[in-house]
Amino acid sequence: MDGAAGPGEGSAKEALQSLSQRLRVQEEEMELVKAALAEALRLLRLHGPPTSLQGSGTPGPTRDSPAVPPGLPPTCSPSLVSRGTQTETEVEMEPSPGLPGLSNGPAATQGGGEEPSGTQSEGGGSSSSGAGSPGPPGILRPVQPLQRVETPRRNSSSSSSPSERPRQKLSRKAASSANLLLRSGSTESRGGKDPLSSPGGPGSRRSNYNLEGISVKMFLRGRPITMYIPSGIRSLEELPSGPPLETLSLDWVYGYRGRDSRSNLFVLRSGEVVYFIACVVVLYRPGGGPGGPGGGGQRHYRGHTDCVRCLAVHPDGVRVASGQTAGVDKDGKPLQPVVHVWDSETLLKLQEIGLGAFERGVGALAFSAADQGAFLCVVDDSNEHMLSVWDCSRGIKLAEIKSTNDSVLAVGFSPRDSSCIVTSGKSHVHFWNWNGGAGVPGNGTLARKQGVFGKYKKPKFIPCFVFLPDGDILTGDSEGNILTWGRSLSDSRTPGRGGAKETYGIVAQAHAHEGSIFALCVRRDGTVLSGGGRDRRLVQWGPGLVALQETEIPEHFGAVRAIAEGLGSELLVGTTKNALLRGDLAQGFSPVIQGHTDELWGLCTHPSQNRFLTCGHDRQLCLWDGEGHALAWNIDLKETGLCADFHPSGAVVAVGLNTGRWLVLDTETREIVSDVTDGNEQLSVVRYSPDGLYLAIGSHDNMIYIYSVSSDGAKSSRFGRCVGHSSFITHLDWSKDGNFIMSNSGDYEILYWDVAGGCKLLRNRYESRDREWATYTCVLGFHVYGVWPDGSDGTDINSLCRSHNERVVAVADDFCKVHLFQYPCARAKAPSRMYGGHGSHVTSVRFTHDDSYLVSLGGKDASIFQWRVLGAGGAGSAPATPSRTPSLSPASSLDV
Repeated sequence: MDGAAGPGEGSAKEALQSLSQRLRVQEEEMELVKAALAEALRLLRLHGPPTSLQGSGTPGPTRDSPAVPPGLPPTCSPSLVSRGTQTETEVEMEPSPGLPGLSNGPAATQGGGEEPSGTQSEGGGSSSSGAGSPGPPGILRPVQPLQRVETPRRNSSSSSSPSERPRQKLSRKAASSANLLLRSGSTESRGGKDPLSSPGGPGSRRSNYNLEGISVKMFLRGRPITMYIPSGIRSLEELPSGPPLETLSLDWVYGYRGRDSRSNLFVLRSGEVVYFIACVVVLYRPGGGPGGPGGGGQRHYRGHTDCVRCLAVHPDGVRVASGQTAGVDKDGKPLQPVVHVWDSETLLKLQEIGLGAFERGVGALAFSAADQGAFLCVVDDSNEHMLSVWDCSRGIKLAEIKSTNDSVLAVGFSPRDSSCIVTSGKSHVHFWNWNGGAGVPGNGTLARKQGVFGKYKKPKFIPCFVFLPDGDILTGDSEGNILTWGRSLSDSRTPGRGGAKETYGIVAQAHAHEGSIFALCVRRDGTVLSGGGRDRRLVQWGPGLVALQETEIPEHFGAVRAIAEGLGSELLVGTTKNALLRGDLAQGFSPVIQGHTDELWGLCTHPSQNRFLTCGHDRQLCLWDGEGHALAWNIDLKETGLCADFHPSGAVVAVGLNTGRWLVLDTETREIVSDVTDGNEQLSVVRYSPDGLYLAIGSHDNMIYIYSVSSDGAKSSRFGRCVGHSSFITHLDWSKDGNFIMSNSGDYEILYWDVAGGCKLLRNRYESRDREWATYTCVLGFHVYGVWPDGSDGTDINSLCRSHNERVVAVADDFCKVHLFQYPCARAKAPSRMYGGHGSHVTSVRFTHDDSYLVSLGGKDASIFQWRVLGAGGAGSAPATPSRTPSLSPASSLDV
């Protein structure tokens, strides 16, 4: 019985929801018509019978055609419409094309110049006289057949013609609406939210009135979103067009990709440290002495279109090869992996190698050394892990072979013989002999000899190897052993293919670490450094693998991922927790670059300093110094942090977690001064009012929780709840007076709330069109609807932020890009300046307190980019490419 009743109950609920939606649609549409007509009638009563338009030959507003409410634009694009419901009579409207993505409306009137004093209506300019000509903007006017055109009369007799009866009904309806509005002191109790759809079943007698100059409408996933035009905007043509004068220059990149990559840390001839994160290769110039504080500066190679996976430095110490992974563009089309060879001094790309030749990505790279770097060996990430050798100067492939179905983690040329190549990875060490085929493309051959472990235990992984000056090879494996491989005569009984005259065999073994060995490095004095995973030890080895010196990396930095030798005795160490350390074995190490290790979402900037705070899925809460480019402090939240906001005093910061908890921390002592839970679903936004008296918390339980806050921000008490959204809260902003909130939700609603009046929903959203907002981070609203791209599914924009000077708006999208638009951005398909570099969806953007910097967060790439905002004609400014053209050219950011 229960099973039989289920479908009936479901259909009843659906029918009820449909009726409820239709009722809300009709309520809102009628509210708009009532407001416009009542205002028009009030003006007619105030000014008397309008006779001033006779001189121009244009019929003036009549009781059947009310004037435009004050503050609405006199002329309007065809896309500026508002929809009303007519139930008493069917009225045919003139068809008119509209802008793409917006509702169609009546054609805009063409103003005929300035009118004499006393002849202009409240709505604006005049319109041409004659049959079929449109009336003044804003008039609700049914279209009449051309053969029945009559001059409008100010006083209609009781014996009117049939063509006049619809107008009489409309006039009576307007009068009743006016009486209703006059009797009511407030319109907040009427109307409804913006509907999710426009319901209307078969046989309904609904038709649409087009009311010019009141609203614009856009559609996301077929759902209409109505936005009301502020009264100060007379025409959309008056709004700014074109990209902003301001530009962005990449100033600093926080983080290092050590968590899941290798071959990612080298020192150039110039002394700069080269590493990568996201799509950017960073050239970092250290500052201070060994083990001292960071500083220095950064330059950036930004020629890649997707995440960089590996690096190799040419023997000349200037040229660099970087390989990227495959990806997809914004249309879902695959992007091919490729290797860039570029000059580290000029940051210019010299060669693009292997476009279309690799699959999935480039896993490992190595330049040859014996012949001054004439060749480049590449291993891709395909199932067969194709091994190929390329001529660097000509960019042509000389030889290629399937290496193994197991993962390949490292590749290298012998420094004494370029015909010898070594690869290592999962359960293998392979020795390759290659013949260049006289440099003819494709004529080269590769022959493989498999390393034999014999009496030694075969490890699961061999992540790294190095060549010793005497020609021997050291490998580090997952068992913590360093194996020495020496040359020996080829044995016909040795398994493997190929005709190499010599091969390598194990001649010695030393147990070096507990757990895997992730990195090996040969120093200039011939000693060897090894870096451990589980034990985090960094050990220096002398001849015969005798331990000379060691140190342990602090646990909060993670295990050793890569080692590079700097100037003198200085060492650079990359770790698995995305930190770059600088120091030596005697004095220890200190961080110069730090970053998050998992997806980032929470970002807020300090109200009076160039500092910002981030949090994410790694459960770390980090405060960054934007001037010193360093981590000021970090704490472990124990839970995922998703959002944050500073109190206007800067003394405390609120952090929202994924469990419904939110914390308030003292920014100086880092102590938790408040710990509150609202619901059991994740919090998506926390925001202090501009006066600091309230804290709003947007949750995935569809509610906004409001708290009263003490003057120092340390104490709070529940003030109320804003209930009315039908989906989870995504963004919210406070008005400048701190009394109202604008909020967006997951189903594209735009709602307004009177917080000071008791957290009431303002059902007449038209009344909020002129309200000024202290911040603008809502992604839906009249002032920013132009940032949305064509065909958007509603999730393409993750974050938005207006600058404090209200000149520009920054946008973080789902396609790894940061955009800069003019503000307000209220034109469809608005142009922008577009900036690449992130390797994942950009989750958040925020301007610093003085608009000198913009901070953006990468999602999965865990990167933090700090952009310098440059004014028009500012030093070093280079305009970004238009938003519809990908920015692929490598460029250096300003040196610090």
